[in-house]
Amino acid sequence: MQPIQLTRGVPADESYPLELVRECASSVMQDPKLSLEAMRYGTGYGFMPLRELLASQHGLSADQVLIGNGSLSFVDLLGLTLEKGATVLVESPTYDRTITLLKRHGVNIIPVPLEPDGVNFDAFKAAVLEHKPTLAYLIADFQNPSGATMSLAKRQAVLELAEQHNFMILEDAPYRPLRYRGSSIPSLFDLNPSRTMQMSSYTKQISPGVRVGTLIGDKTWLAKLAKAANDTYISGAFLGQATVFEFLRRGHLEPQLERLRALYAPRLERMASALRHNGLTDFLEPDGGFFLSVNLPQGSSIADLLTRASGAGLALTDGRGFFVNPEAGNTFLRLPFCALGFEEIDEGMKRLAGLLG
Repeated sequence: MQPIQLTRGVPADESYPLELVRECASSVMQDPKLSLEAMRYGTGYGFMPLRELLASQHGLSADQVLIGNGSLSFVDLLGLTLEKGATVLVESPTYDRTITLLKRHGVNIIPVPLEPDGVNFDAFKAAVLEHKPTLAYLIADFQNPSGATMSLAKRQAVLELAEQHNFMILEDAPYRPLRYRGSSIPSLFDLNPSRTMQMSSYTKQISPGVRVGTLIGDKTWLAKLAKAANDTYISGAFLGQATVFEFLRRGHLEPQLERLRALYAPRLERMASALRHNGLTDFLEPDGGFFLSVNLPQGSSIADLLTRASGAGLALTDGRGFFVNPEAGNTFLRLPFCALGFEEIDEGMKRLAGLLG
């Protein structure tokens, strides 16, 4: 039986713009100024030409742009710079690696229930009033792991609370450009840049291998993170950052995103259709991103499902890892679709339904 991987949210191999990246990397190395800057030590802020390019695109100054080794590095740096015992609000469920890193740094993590249109606002407001957070970590577009997208009304209400109670929002937005249907909603950063730091990554847009993440926002916060980065690894992987700079400078990104949307949209539709065809209807179908999420039938257990799935040649992710309180994820299942072909999707959903039937 051919194993089917439904664990990590990885880009499809055929999504990588291999020839364009080769050309960009070669161009960097043939440019006397860029190549030297890419090969030298730099600052914790990252590769200056890329910072300046992104700053110009967003109407910011270069000191409002930080480049990291993928976007997850920013969460780690935040953990290093937050005051001991600081409180961070997160959606429940949320990205498991963020939970891991915040726990590693002794942060007080407060989970807030997530709904199909974003955080439960009443619960979010109550958590703000009770816990007085320093930061709220939110994935507003095509959330990992649920696929949920926060409504405009909730975005505005959350930002109003941030103003009233003096906390910052860390908006994780790696999937935002990957909308396959519907209309775009202004990002939290667009709505209030003074209260939002927005992090993203070229992992899903170009390749995980380039290891380039971006953070834009308040220069005071970013200065602390840049200092922590410099103290941790001196400077980033500038050759990858320079290659991404050249990729953007040549205008390759938007055509690449169009290609990704055309590649991934049918896979999302196929997975949703296959779930329904196999009698699984309790799931959140997103308008973009990499994941949809399934609520297991009443009486099911993710631990039991994982054990039986292995015997059926189906590799699944333990849904409990996406919850600050793991028992809350006992009936939660995240399903990535982007790296799978139609036949794998059809067979995978058939196997899953057989295990849950």
